[in-house]
Amino acid sequence: MSREKVCGRKQRTLFQEAWMRFKNNKLAICGMTVIGLLLAVSVVTIAVDITDGRSFYNTYVIKQDLLNKLKAPDSKHIFGCDEYGRDLFYRVLWATRYSLFAGVVTIAIAIAVGGFFGSIAGFYGKKVDNAIMRFMDVLMAVPSMVLAMAIVAALGASLQNLLIAIAIPQIPQFARIARSSVMSVRDSEFVEAARAVGAGDSLIIAGYIIPNALSPVIVQGTLGVANTILSIAGLSFLGLGIQPPTPEWGSILSSARIYMRDAWHISVIPGLAIMLCILSLNLLGDGLRDALDPKLKK
Repeated sequence: MSREKVCGRKQRTLFQEAWMRFKNNKLAICGMTVIGLLLAVSVVTIAVDITDGRSFYNTYVIKQDLLNKLKAPDSKHIFGCDEYGRDLFYRVLWATRYSLFAGVVTIAIAIAVGGFFGSIAGFYGKKVDNAIMRFMDVLMAVPSMVLAMAIVAALGASLQNLLIAIAIPQIPQFARIARSSVMSVRDSEFVEAARAVGAGDSLIIAGYIIPNALSPVIVQGTLGVANTILSIAGLSFLGLGIQPPTPEWGSILSSARIYMRDAWHISVIPGLAIMLCILSLNLLGDGLRDALDPKLKK
């Protein structure tokens, strides 16, 4: 009988097993679908800017029309207009790419930096581990939002500074997760075998340990994007994030708060966009956690 046959059926790879468990989670599939649609919207808006020379952006997204100030949703403006008469539908769509881009890039930075130091700490242990993790404890001792506000206030309000300000407080949690995962696999037999054939520490870490310790980091990264989008929206709401007239969900909410009684749609619609994105990311993260957890393998 073929080695690929087990109990009369073809043996699945680990990826196929994880995908089978993931696709059986309907909520996770819904979350992935919504995030896919939001990413598609982001790509379309970028393509429109590139091909149209941002003339569409200047005409429909940031151009003011005071005759339509606070206009309620209708057939022409399905999301209504904001306090400057700008079409809220286009502003919410264009804001999608800034929020998602900032969230993904921020978490990518945090994973790269935190994962690197966490892997080093978990692999070498002792003094190296103690020095790295005590520094991470210092970062964790400062409230993340306070630290982000301090960084933005010191560097100035811009997209680049916002990414740095949100990424730095996220580094310790990924360092701790990476350290814990590395420590759980560093004494495995395949690591000992690699060391026996003369593999160096860098090869062992990059080629053997990190790939086998990556699952918890990926899951936390998915959930971290949701938290990051909330933090970005919060900083923008306080005026420390992406600056007007560039549309961003938090900044739209910030400018709409004084019009909540007269024009509900200005605050409710971007708020719903934030809620839908965060909920979808959390559902996707929960689905990935369940799919990648070997304890749940049937």
